[in-house]
Amino acid sequence: MTDTPAPSPAPEHPLRTHVPTLRGLSEVAEAYDLILCDVWGVLHDGTNAHRGASDALMRFRALSGPTRPRRVVLVSNAPRPWAGVQAILDGFGIPCGAYDAILTSGDLTRSLIAGHPGERIHHLGPERDAPIFVGLDLTLVPAEAAQRVVCTGLFDDTRETAEDYRTTLEGMRARDVPMLCANPDLVVERGGRLIPCAGLIAEAYEALGGPVTYAGKPHRPVYEAALAMAGDLDARTPPEPARVLAVGDALRTDIAGASAFGIPNLLVARGIHAEELGVSAAQATLGDIADWLDRQAVRPDAVIERLIW
Repeated sequence: MTDTPAPSPAPEHPLRTHVPTLRGLSEVAEAYDLILCDVWGVLHDGTNAHRGASDALMRFRALSGPTRPRRVVLVSNAPRPWAGVQAILDGFGIPCGAYDAILTSGDLTRSLIAGHPGERIHHLGPERDAPIFVGLDLTLVPAEAAQRVVCTGLFDDTRETAEDYRTTLEGMRARDVPMLCANPDLVVERGGRLIPCAGLIAEAYEALGGPVTYAGKPHRPVYEAALAMAGDLDARTPPEPARVLAVGDALRTDIAGASAFGIPNLLVARGIHAEELGVSAAQATLGDIADWLDRQAVRPDAVIERLIW
């Protein structure tokens, strides 16, 4: 699970024929039973909550479904268990009524670690991500003694880059130590700035020939887990991918992963691609993005400036 999956053909659905710009989620909401919604970049930017997004999700959940309740599962590449993400959402004042469940890269990482009980693990990342290890059968050790490295991010993401970790990564590569990347994102937006994430370190390790396993978007297991979670909410089979809408702000993870799984997807423009799209704080409207889309390796099924109803 080391490569970003290439997009594959998906079933026909209301957004497939071209790449429209939606005014609001209400234009397509009736076509879906489940929304898989990104968190960082959609519901908040790391500094401020986007109130219109949580309102849109609550309105979606309130729709009467033709065969099953409308559900929202938040799917985040955050390298911490779901309860930690919920605490952050609570801190931003994002209501619990906007979603039914949360699935994180941290949750998937914990499952993968649990499959190797008793291992000596080195944590490459900030102390704030330590809850990812709580209650697991492992021993935290220095890098030179590790059987596996779990990368959750940069120690100081305000000033460091992946290059600052080259010596550490070269030492790991010399021993062929496997890395588990607990956040495949390369960058996230924080208050208008792009902040480096664990995916950059994992990418640098792969460039050295190091073995990396990714937990989270855009890889298939996270979508399988999210759909299973949605089915469990109503003690039913998971919804069909064609009746699911993935919402996110990153082409490389949110859009590419959903597309490869056959899930319709909606790109939120005012996220990590905002500056490329000309919708920074100084630019009020989205404008024509056809040329930009033509230059991308993967195309979303629709675009919206921010998630609103």
